[in-house]
Order: sequence, then C-alpha cells, then structure tokens
Amino acid sequence: MSSVSIRGAHDPYAALRIPNFRWYTLGALALTLSGQVQELVVSWQVYDVTHDPLSLGLIGLAEALPFIAVALVAGHVADHIDRRRLALLSTAVLLGCAVALLALALFPLPPRTFVRLVYAIIFVSGIGRSFLQPARVALSSELVPRETLPNAVTWRSVTWQIAAVGGPALGGLLYGFAGATPAYVICVVLMVLACGAFWLMRHRSPAREHAAVPIAESLGVGLRFLKAQPVILGAMTLDLFSVLFGGATALLPVFADQILHVGPKGLGVLRAAPAAGAVLMSLALAHRPPFRRAGRALLVAVALFGCSMVGFGLSRSFALSVALLFFSGIVDMVSVVIRSTLLQVFTPEQLLGRVSSVNQIFIGSSNEIGAFESGVAAKLLGAAPSVVFGGAATLVVVAAIGWGVPTLRRLRGIEPPPTAAATA
Repeated sequence: MSSVSIRGAHDPYAALRIPNFRWYTLGALALTLSGQVQELVVSWQVYDVTHDPLSLGLIGLAEALPFIAVALVAGHVADHIDRRRLALLSTAVLLGCAVALLALALFPLPPRTFVRLVYAIIFVSGIGRSFLQPARVALSSELVPRETLPNAVTWRSVTWQIAAVGGPALGGLLYGFAGATPAYVICVVLMVLACGAFWLMRHRSPAREHAAVPIAESLGVGLRFLKAQPVILGAMTLDLFSVLFGGATALLPVFADQILHVGPKGLGVLRAAPAAGAVLMSLALAHRPPFRRAGRALLVAVALFGCSMVGFGLSRSFALSVALLFFSGIVDMVSVVIRSTLLQVFTPEQLLGRVSSVNQIFIGSSNEIGAFESGVAAKLLGAAPSVVFGGAATLVVVAAIGWGVPTLRRLRGIEPPPTAAATA
C-alpha cells in the first residue's frame, strides 16, 4: 500500500498533541472567525447601501489586487525571516483594519464615502493577508514532524471550517439583532486573541543558509520547482478555476434578499452551510488514513462541487439551497485536504514560503477574483443564471484537467517524489 509515510496505527490527534501546534490552531481559529464575521457584515452593509451585485464583486477585487501584487514577495520574505514573527505582524495589520471598520460603524458617513472607505480598508487587509498566508502555511509545517503533516493539514482545515460555520452565523445574528457595531467589536476582540496565541508560541523558524541572490532569482527557484511538479500544478489549476467559476459565496446577499427572501439572518445560515458540511467531512478525514486513490478522489470531489452549484443556482427553496451548500462543503473539503497535503508533502521546507505564495495566487486570490467575476456575471445575466453557468464551467474544467494531467488522475498515495527529496 502506498500512502503518506504513516505506518502502524493511525493517530487522529497526532498534531494536536504538540503544544505549539495547539497555540497555532487557537490563533488560526480566532483569526478566521473574526474574518468570517467581518466578511459577512461588510458584504451586507455594502449591498444594503448600493443594492448592486457588482459592488459585492468589487469587494473581492479590492482585496485580490494587492493580494496578488505582493504575493511572490511575501513568499520570499516568509522563506527568509522568522515565520512566527511575520504571521504576528500580518495579523496586527488585520487587527488595524478591523479597528478601522469599527470606527466607520461608530461614526456614520455619507453612503458613497462609506463604500469607498470600506474598499480602501479591504485593500489594506489584502496586503496583510498576502503576507500572512505563506507565513502561516510554512509555519504550520515547522511545528510538526513531516510524517504528521497530513494530520496537521486536516486539523488546520477543521479549524478553518469550524470558524467558517460559526463566523457567518454569529455575524448574521449580531448584524440582524444588534447592528454592525457589536459585530465589529467581536472582530477586534478575536483579532487580539489571535495575536496573543501567535505570541505565546514558543517557536523560532530554523536558521537557513541563504546566498546573497537577487529576489527575482530567489522567486525563480520556487517557480521552477513548481513547474517541475505537474501533480501540484494540476491540482492548483483545478482548484483555481473551480473556485473562479463555481463559487457562489459573493452573491449570497443577493440570493438571501431577492431570491430566497430570508434577510441577514438567513444569509448567515447560507454562509455557514458549506462550512458546516466541511467540518463534518474534515472530522471524518481526520479519523481515517490518507486516500489510496488521491487523484481520482480530487477530480470526483470537484465535479460534485460543480453539480451542487448548478443545483443551488436553480433552487428557489431555502431548505434545498442550504442542503446543496452543505453538500458543496463536504466535497470541497476533500479537495482542500488533498491539495494542501500535496503542497506540503511534495515541497521542500526551505521552499514552502515561495511555493505557498504561488499557491495563494492560484487559490487565495481566486476567491476574490471569483467574487468579482460573480458580480460581473450577475450584473449581465442575473444572480441565478450566473451561478448555474459557473457550476457547469467547473465540470468542464474537471474534464480538461483530468484529461490533460494524467499523472494527477492516476495519483494514488501522496508521497514526496524523488525530485522533491533531492531538492530538499
């Protein structure tokens, strides 16, 4: 049997037995919970002012542009300085953005000025997130032994999805019953907790020998490594286009308001449904050994995600819409765990920051660019047709990647290839 360097009895809690990883997990939980609350409240506030689906897409664009612009530099920095310190500084930037949004809630401004300032704050947060992402991914791999990486990836995903369930539900309830100010107060408190958890980690990145080479050459090393790994590149491309076309998250305020008529509280349920499904699946994955046919599982999962998006776009029932989003979270979690495990197992530790920065251009920015694409498509076609079209496009992408990257389609257990070992 070919699998990820795990022999004997499978310990589903192996990563959580490491104290520094527990602090990391707590910080990630607080950070993600704050971000989810903030994202829901911002999207509803902006839509409530503009009643324009394109304005929701512009929120994603405002974050994606700086996110992409500095991503490669952020990966270079994450490979050259202490990753815990970089994660802490990046989280402090996000804390400042949460405080700024709270100030906007406390001191009302004219609608046009308010929306412009929100876009500006989101732009700054995009810079912070661009540095945070490679630092966090690389840091998590330093905190656990390499043979425990698949388990750490799964628990990292569990943490994210738990926050993605609780955040929208909490944000919707707070905004619906108390308004924006209490919601942003919670965001600030959670960001402070995240900073505290990262501060309490007793860890420093191991010393690395780095020759005095230009940053462009340093980045080129990471890009050349990725080019030589068709399995990773294929998985990243698959996820990029499935999120770009298939995501409906940005348009959920439109569905909640105009199609399902459930208001901000219903929006919180819709936003939480995919994450609830993902939590269920991630807990199941944590208690089972790694996939024996990882490539086939990845392609099937993304195809089912596309089908669920087509169904959601056609649904006019709130209960059915929630169920379809819940199912989309289940299959998306399979994709996330396989892709994340591929990235961390195949990539040498000293390249993780740079490779993760390319991954965040593919994956992280695709959420925001996908939000912009959804807003434009909804403006031209309507919200429901644009989601149906996106789900169908995802199925086409799965077929193209499955045919064009046979090494990914035939991938069985996830083990580092000889090239990765040699690079390390």
